[in-house]
Amino acid sequence: MAKSIVVENATKYFTLRYHRTFKEVTVAKAKGRDTGHTFKAVDDVSFTVEQGESIGIMGLNGSGKSTLLKLINGVMRPDEGSILTRGRIAGLIATGAGFHNQLSGRDNLFLNAAILGMGEAEIRRKFDSIVDFAELGSTLDGPVGHYSSGQKARLGFAIAIHVDSDIFLADEVLAVGDKPFKVKCMRKMREIRDSGRTLFYVSHSPGSVMKMCSRVIVLEQGKLGFDGDPAAGISYLHYDEPDEDDELQADDDIANDI
Repeated sequence: MAKSIVVENATKYFTLRYHRTFKEVTVAKAKGRDTGHTFKAVDDVSFTVEQGESIGIMGLNGSGKSTLLKLINGVMRPDEGSILTRGRIAGLIATGAGFHNQLSGRDNLFLNAAILGMGEAEIRRKFDSIVDFAELGSTLDGPVGHYSSGQKARLGFAIAIHVDSDIFLADEVLAVGDKPFKVKCMRKMREIRDSGRTLFYVSHSPGSVMKMCSRVIVLEQGKLGFDGDPAAGISYLHYDEPDEDDELQADDDIANDI
């Protein structure tokens, strides 16, 4: 089977600045104080993904999941190590990413689809299907700057799932929006998975990960903590223990509705 993604010793550094203005930085340096610190958002991570695998990316907030997806997508480059991918990549790695707030949803549909690699003829051929999936109604002709986060996610996901891709990335795409739309998104992602495309799915929901994924990668403070069976990965995170969080329970209910 062909390799879809090869990550070798990937490391990404970020610098957290303590001061915003030049004056504040100058004063801090004059007093011998630190002006910031550099940390590893992704720390020496290595793994290989075969074409057609469905990977769940899990970990606590701040563990590096979103950064890893951005590295795989090519939005960022690793400072150390390498990441190789095969084929076209599509997906939603941030709500409203690439949208222009002053343009209408219709205009942003054409712009975002073009950025993702669609030609004009392909966009026009798929336009009605994208609009139907997003279910924005007349809001489509209003400026995206007036959209809620849920409406932006609807439009972004609707565009992304219509791209003919080999790898599909979804970073907490279902964290916003109403339950019926979340269920529809999960069904569409299952179609993507069953089509033989490689699926990378970031989620905190044990139920949806068990339903969607054949393998789980767990990140801990940027490092790879676990790579293997979904049930074992969920247990590793202690996500299989009783939880009173209604949000997690709601996500599990969505997974059961599929």
